[in-house]
Parts: sequence; C-alpha cells; structure tokens
Amino acid sequence: MRDDTKARKSYVNHYSNLHRHGCYLSKGKELSFREVAMSFREENDDGRGDLRKPFLHTGSWYRMGSRQSSMMTSSQVIRDNSISVLACVLIVALGPIQFGFTSGYSSPTQSAITKDLKLTVSEFSLFGSLANVGAMVGAVASGQIAEYIGRKGSLMIAAIPNIIGWLAISFARDSSFLYMGRLLEGFGVGIISYTVPVYIAEIAPQNMRGGLGSVNQLSVTIGIMLSYLLGLFVNWRALAVLGILPCLILIPGLFFIPESPRWLAKMGMTDDFEASLQVLRGFDADISLEVNEIKRSVASSTNRRTAIRFADLKLRRYWLPLMIGIGLLMLQQLSGTNGVLFYASTIFQAAGISSSNAATCALGAVQVIATAVATWLVDKTGRRLLLLVSSSGMALSLLVVAVSFFVKDFVSDSSNVYSVMGILSVVGVVGMIVTFSLGMGPIPWIIMSEILPVKIKSLAGSVATLANWFASWVITMTAPLLLSWSNGGTFTFYMLMCAITVAFVAIWVPETKGKTLEEIQFSFR
Repeated sequence: MRDDTKARKSYVNHYSNLHRHGCYLSKGKELSFREVAMSFREENDDGRGDLRKPFLHTGSWYRMGSRQSSMMTSSQVIRDNSISVLACVLIVALGPIQFGFTSGYSSPTQSAITKDLKLTVSEFSLFGSLANVGAMVGAVASGQIAEYIGRKGSLMIAAIPNIIGWLAISFARDSSFLYMGRLLEGFGVGIISYTVPVYIAEIAPQNMRGGLGSVNQLSVTIGIMLSYLLGLFVNWRALAVLGILPCLILIPGLFFIPESPRWLAKMGMTDDFEASLQVLRGFDADISLEVNEIKRSVASSTNRRTAIRFADLKLRRYWLPLMIGIGLLMLQQLSGTNGVLFYASTIFQAAGISSSNAATCALGAVQVIATAVATWLVDKTGRRLLLLVSSSGMALSLLVVAVSFFVKDFVSDSSNVYSVMGILSVVGVVGMIVTFSLGMGPIPWIIMSEILPVKIKSLAGSVATLANWFASWVITMTAPLLLSWSNGGTFTFYMLMCAITVAFVAIWVPETKGKTLEEIQFSFR
C-alpha cells in the first residue's frame, strides 16, 4: 500500500512538472492522469528509457554544458556560443551544393570520360543513372538514420560516402570504379536530400522558414552551375577531386552548430533541447512560448516511441500529409526538369544553337537567380500561390517548346519560320527553368518537411524522398529515348504533367505560411 502511495505521488509530481511547463493537449485540454502516468513510465522504466541514449548522443555533439552545471554557468556557455540560424543554414547548405555538383557532373564530362575509358553511350548512361539508384537506397535509410542519431549525425554519415565516391571516380581506370563511386555519391545525396530540409524546417523561426528552406534548392542550383562552369576549365578527374570540397568543409562545420531542438525534445533531452533553442534564437530572446509549444506537441503523443503501424496510416492526419508530400515530390520530377537539365546541350543543339555548352552554363546561372528570387518571395506570397504560379508557368512554357518543335518538323531548315521556332523553343526552355525555380523546385521539399507528423516523419519522409528519386531516375533514363522519338511529343508529355500539378496543388495542398510546425500538423486532424 505504501509503495502504491509513493508511486502515485511520483506521478502527481510528474504531472505538476508537465503542468508548470505548459504541457497541454491542443484545444486547451490537459493531459489525463493515465496519459501522464504512461509518459512517466516511458521515461523512467529501468533499462528501457536509456537503451537508445548512446545512439542519440552521437547526433548531439553541440553540448551546452553538463546537466549538473549551475544556471549561471549554462547561461555563460549559451552567451559565448550564440550562433544564428542563418549560420547553421549556410553550413548545412554545403550538403545540397554537393547534391547539385553530383547532378551536374555528368553533363560537362560525357565526351572526355567516354573517350578516356572507352565507354559506349549506354555505359555512360548507366553511369549517369547510378546516382539515382544510390539515392533511392539512401532515401530508404535516411529517415531512420536521422531519427536514431540525429540530423547532424546523418549529415556526417552522408558526407563520408560522398568523399569516397569522388575519390573512386577521380582514380578510375575502368568502368567498375566509376560505377562504384557514382553509387556511393548517390547514397550520400539520398540522405542529404531528406535531412537538410527537415533540419532547416526544425530550426527556423516560423516567419523565416520558407525563405531559409528555399536555401536548400538554391544550393542545389549553385552546385549544378559550379559543375557546369568548372567543367569548362578542368578535366573530369580534377573536377571529381573538386567535388570533395563541400563535404570536407561540411564535416568540421557540423561541430559548430546545434542539433535540431525538436529532435532533442522528441528524444527526451530536455536540457539540450532548451539550450539548443536558446542558442538558435539568441541569448536575449524569450523562448518560453516556443518551448511550451514544442513540449505540448511532444507530450500530446504519449505513444511517440511506439513504432508506427500501417493501420495508423488510415487516419486522415497521417495519410493526407503523406499523400501531399509524395504527390508534390513525384510531380516535381515528372515535370521533366531533370531531363531538360541533364540533356540541355542536346536540346539546344536540336534548337539550332551552336555553342550548346555555353548555353547550358547560362541556363544554370538563370536557375540560380530564379531560385534566389523564390527564396525572397516564399515567406511573402506563401507556398501555395507560388506553386500554382510555378506549375502554370511551366505548363505554358512547355506548350511553347512543344509547338515549336512540332512546327519545325513541317518546315524547311532554311526558312525563316524554322529559325523563329528555334528561338521560341529556347525561350520556352528558359521559361520552364525560371518558373520551376520559382516554386516547384524549392517548395515541395519545404512542404514535405513542414506537414509530416512527428510520429511518422522518419518513415513518411523516407517514402516521399524515395518516390522523388524513383521519379527522377525514370525521367533521366527515359528522356534520351523520348527525345530521339519526338522532341515535340516529349515536351507535350511534360506539359500534361505540369497541368496535373496545377490541379493537385489547387485541390490538396494547404498554405503553411506563418504557422508553426505544430499548428500545421494539428490542422490535418
């Protein structure tokens, strides 16, 4: 009897602590005694609560001092190590630069690699597509890796195979090393493509989340442009060595930024969570409101450490955000942008432009500028409006390209109409890339990182990222075949995908501008 009374007092004390820290369910309902008791047992069961601690702390190198330190000492540590959110974003943005460099590498190196290693066209095509295959494997693992060792730990893991992969390519004497390096690069990129947008969304203030989230795609475009530009001046082996640099800078940079406070809170690391948030918001900032909001979100899911069941996906709060995330990320690729970017030189040659490599570099620069504009616009106009404008603009641009190529098939090569149609097709391709960069490039990744509920984020994020890379692989593999069949027909297919995207966004995609992650996820209930 005495033991029962003692246990009950412990539960009451635990409830009082939760009450004092603002741990309520949404709509003002407090946690029931039974739910608090379950939460208390989860955190204090002997042998169970600490099983995952060794793994968790490997993702939390940025420590704010020991838990036994005084408040004054902790405050001084925070004051001395205050790091802005922007600095954190700039450091993790090295990952997407690596992503873009990998994507763009095959374009300027095709002729040199095939000549030096005596590869056939099909062998080089396989080399290009293996990055997507490796990325699909990385995407499957990305959610669980980011869940168990943290966002920073997963970026560390992603950097290592990227470095090894680039070294394998630079020293390749035959196709085997070339293929192995490309697969390793793809694996790292698959992890990066999920982890970076999630980390940025989890550390950014709600009024800056869209703009900072767009830095992910902006960095990808910078990586693509750098690979195009440097490919004009250095050979393919030296270009592979240069590809190591983003990850070589990223690895030490990770030691100077805090772990995601939302991940720390979910893992029960309360001291680290509050210290991380204080560092991100600044020492003088009042974080009590945001702390309570995150604690409410974590406390409202008493079964948060229980594995998600497929039966749970029948609930609207799970299947709807998962469907939106997968749909947007697949439609992003099915619009054909990667097919256009990877084979831009071929398309420009078909349009009648002589210096296709220079035109491809110019296209990369235009993409960077347009994505930078999107970074500025996304928190002003909202995600949904930009997606509608972007997908509509892509559909119109692709219609211009398709009509231009169809007309060219029916007129003489020496006629003025043929020349005009060639110019129109280039204008359409540039228009497609610009409008893609304004919305469909950066925003699907932002929305995916915002809408997925905490309980299914690792599983659902992996599935959505896998779907994106699978669609990318399909497009990059089929683009040369489709273009050899019919240029006009290829762009007509891409135009129809963009029209479907307009309808999908109009019907299903919610506006997430100006809302906290917790508010967004609660809106699906």
